Amino acid sequence: MPTGHRTTLVTAILCFAAGLVLASFSDLADFLPELLRGGLITLQVTAGGAVLAVVAAFTAALSRLYGPRPVRWLAAAYVEVFRGTSALVQLFWLFFVLPHFGLTLSPMVVGIAALGLNVGAYGAEVVRGAIGSVVRGQWEATVALNLTRAQALRRIILPQAFVAMIPPWGNLFIELLKASSLVSLITLSDLAFKAQQLNQNTLRTAEVFSTVLLMYLALSVLITVAMHALETRAARGLRRGRVG
Repeated sequence: MPTGHRTTLVTAILCFAAGLVLASFSDLADFLPELLRGGLITLQVTAGGAVLAVVAAFTAALSRLYGPRPVRWLAAAYVEVFRGTSALVQLFWLFFVLPHFGLTLSPMVVGIAALGLNVGAYGAEVVRGAIGSVVRGQWEATVALNLTRAQALRRIILPQAFVAMIPPWGNLFIELLKASSLVSLITLSDLAFKAQQLNQNTLRTAEVFSTVLLMYLALSVLITVAMHALETRAARGLRRGRVG
């Protein structure tokens, strides 16, 4: 079994064992439904942010590599601004400052936008680096085949770069999941917000925050497993394409 899969399996077993221990806590069933409702909000923010991050990352990376000069400058400015400032400040800026310019967004939209654009700025460098790692001979082959740049990227370059992108993107998605707790500061009742509420109302600190810790860990494990599976499938498809 590959090392990454073994680590994931051990983590999943530990999560399950810890869940059995937590199940023995009294009154767990009383506050678990509230945590699950908060977990659903966390999932929505994480999933929406992940989609936006991927779109923003590919757009910014390709713009910096192949766009006209003004577009390259805009893409570089986006990456530097969102990498160089705090995600919390970006979240507050979108939520509290934009209304002064006549644009008011819902907390959910703000959370997805702030976290997605923040992670997308880091992802843009991942995409750019992965494309740059493709050996020069592959580009020369696309010239020999008389492919346009768009065709070369779609058929030859990006499929090879995609395999190299997957592990870093897995880390970024986990960071996005953990950063989603920030949305509790703009009135979204996510998992972290529900945990704080339940702790104040029940004073069951150990049970509440132990359960929340395990819920975040379980979600991280799911992301890791999914990215490992995607990486394996992409690598197998790439090898099959080379053989073909």
